[in-house]
Parts: sequence; C-alpha cells; structure tokens
Amino acid sequence: MKPTPLLVETAGKRKPGRALDLACGHGRNAMWLAEHGWQVTAVDRSPVAIPEVDARVADLEKHEFPIEEAAWDLIVVSYYLQRDLFEPIKRGLKPGGVALVIVHIFEPGHEHSRFSLQPGELRTYFEGWEIVHYYEGKPRDPDHKRAVAEIVATRPLTRL
Repeated sequence: MKPTPLLVETAGKRKPGRALDLACGHGRNAMWLAEHGWQVTAVDRSPVAIPEVDARVADLEKHEFPIEEAAWDLIVVSYYLQRDLFEPIKRGLKPGGVALVIVHIFEPGHEHSRFSLQPGELRTYFEGWEIVHYYEGKPRDPDHKRAVAEIVATRPLTRL
C-alpha cells in the first residue's frame, strides 16, 4: 500500500515530529510517516495494527477521540469528510503545524453526499492560514477516481 502522493511530497519536506492520521483506514499514510521518523497516532473506527504507530480505535463521528490542542506538527485527513472536525484539527496543530486534507468534491453526474464538499468549500475552512497547496480536480492517487479537493495549510505562528 503506497501513501497518498501529497503526503509524501508534504511530509518529506518537513522535519519529523508528532503526526495525527485521522480516519486512517488501513494505515498506509501512518505507516509511511512512521517509517520516515514521525511519531504517529492513527485513529479509525476499525481496529488496525500498524508497526511503530500508536493506533487508536475511535468513532470520530461520535467524538470518541479528542484532538489535543496545540500538540501536533502534522494532521492528516485523507479521503474522509467530517465538517465538524476542521476546527478541532486547526486547534490541534502547533503554531507552524500543517493540516493536510484530501476530500471528494461534488461533480456532475454523481449524486450529492454528505461525504463530498462543494468546489471551493475546503479552502474556506482555512481562511487566514498560509495555503501551501490547493488543488481541485482528478485525484493523483491511483486508488481513487472521483474528483478531489486537496489542501496543505500551515497554522499561523500567532493567534488569528
């Protein structure tokens, strides 16, 4: 299982620190981070064993995993959408920390779903942050076919 290309590009340029992988699935991103020196906590509602990773079983929709404030250097959410997680994610990052989010977006011919954002919507959740990367369109991850929105946003060093 290969990690998502955006994660490799983003985390590969940063000094390893504490990373949180929310809705980690089988753990492909968490595994890559751990192999590259990050201290990783991975959260999913399905149990998963990932070597060198603190894997937690929690239902994010039921808020069973509280995101510690100003504790993380990197928070990853890959192909999972839960709008009410954006604020805890932002608070959970240390100043200068990075949020990396990839979600599906609505596109013509697909039915509307609470698991997809409107085009342009993802950027609005990170207003006032440094947007290092923003993309909407065909996914670069070969495991996914539907249109995505990707963002890499850095938490400001001072309070907003």
